[in-house]
Amino acid sequence: MTETFKLTYATMFSPPPELHDRFDEALAKLKGELGKEHAMLINGKDVFADEKFEDRSPANTDMVLGVFQKGNASHATAALAAARKAFPLWSGMKWQQRVALLRKAADLIDERIFAMGAVMAMEVGKNRMESLGDVAETADLIRYACYQMEKNDGFIVEMGRDPLVGYTATNLSVLRPYGVWLVISPFNFPAALTGGPAGAALVTGNTLVMKPATDTPYIVRLLAECFRDAGIPDGVFNYVTGPGSTLGQALIESHEVDGITFTGSFDVGMKIFRDYAQGNYVRPIILELGGKNPAIVSRNADLERAAVGIVRSAFGLQGQKCSACSRVYIEEPVYEPLVARLVELTNKLTIGDPTDRNVYLGPVINRNSFRDFQAFTEELSQAGRFLTGGKVLTEGEYSKGYFCTPTLVADVPLDHRLWKHEMFLPITTVAPVKNLSEAMQYANDVNYGLTAGFYGSKEEVGWFFENIQAGVTYANRPQGATTGAWPGFQPFGGWKGSGSSGKNAGGHYYLPLYMHEQIQTLID
Repeated sequence: MTETFKLTYATMFSPPPELHDRFDEALAKLKGELGKEHAMLINGKDVFADEKFEDRSPANTDMVLGVFQKGNASHATAALAAARKAFPLWSGMKWQQRVALLRKAADLIDERIFAMGAVMAMEVGKNRMESLGDVAETADLIRYACYQMEKNDGFIVEMGRDPLVGYTATNLSVLRPYGVWLVISPFNFPAALTGGPAGAALVTGNTLVMKPATDTPYIVRLLAECFRDAGIPDGVFNYVTGPGSTLGQALIESHEVDGITFTGSFDVGMKIFRDYAQGNYVRPIILELGGKNPAIVSRNADLERAAVGIVRSAFGLQGQKCSACSRVYIEEPVYEPLVARLVELTNKLTIGDPTDRNVYLGPVINRNSFRDFQAFTEELSQAGRFLTGGKVLTEGEYSKGYFCTPTLVADVPLDHRLWKHEMFLPITTVAPVKNLSEAMQYANDVNYGLTAGFYGSKEEVGWFFENIQAGVTYANRPQGATTGAWPGFQPFGGWKGSGSSGKNAGGHYYLPLYMHEQIQTLID
């Protein structure tokens, strides 16, 4: 990375040429190493399972990126046992030592950003800049967790002294780790949404089991190697791969798990929440469960800013972001000109191989998502009117991947179910509204409350922030109407059905979620 350029989701749209050159070098090397077998990592050792599965690129399903282990309940048990055994050593270590090791891991992630970014693009289908951004965010999330540990001096606070005659009372509030933490991460941000919670769990003294989505085991294996090569002791972190229905369920149902961080769909998250509640007592669980994120555009808005921000947030990573802008409410006086500009910008987006520097949209993640796109667009065709998109691409260079066109839909009745259902695809619905109050009513009338965007006057911005029901909010932002949060800048988390903790990752209040409080009273 160049010394003057800091890569974030807000700055990635105009990178220096060096980033492309180094990405291309890493990509060429990766393509010469495809198809190798990769082990799980349990107690510091490579572990192989009897059954395997192939990790194929969604851009070209003939391409086997690697062969991974189909872990089962026995591997879940082994990983949890290793984490439990390592807990006394790790939790007993001075927090400054844990910080030093995790900073080494973050530095290794930075050093390996291009190799990891190339894997990300091929495995997830992210364009190259979003792929590099995911890896860079991972390192910054870990560093921010370290910073918060230092800033709060290990979360040890002296309380008041009891007014005892003839005695001296010392009362300390100490936040201490829970024990063994489980991180179950999604396909769309497989590095950041594994590494971020993993870093928080580890720096606070918990030991860890990481289970990535079945679609994205490769990038998380590379993350595990950064932890290993940084010198984090054996068993402190463990990496397992396999189906959620078997391996994942065994982990969730185990009484050896003391806390969970899960990022994924609302339905899956709520099932995990209910299954996990069957334990011996209430244990912490941090859930980030998606969004149905609105952008509201005032008649006083800068329409070019609004158009650029909406398109970037609607179609980055093919709409497969929990923060994607999936619905837009526009005041009637500016509806027609803004919609025309949205269509114009959307039609300029390039679809294809996500490793190509000129491509903005890669494929959706798998066959199920591809079929969902077809089903949703069929339903929307009966309810509204496509402004652009609505098709899958199956010919020529697109014939072996899961490519869908970015889709804008108008005239869908505002009581239609897809205004409230998270599609997680490159589909955005737009509608005119009479006034901002009506827009706000629609914006808040969903189970979700993750991100939201607004374009309008400075006076209207205050009203928006005051009334919107969402955990991450943006105003007048061309870099992304509803997307682009970065640790230390925009802590990320949701309200209502979008999150369970009420605290945002990469922010001031996140680390304490991984610890419980002990009051220590000493009478001298």
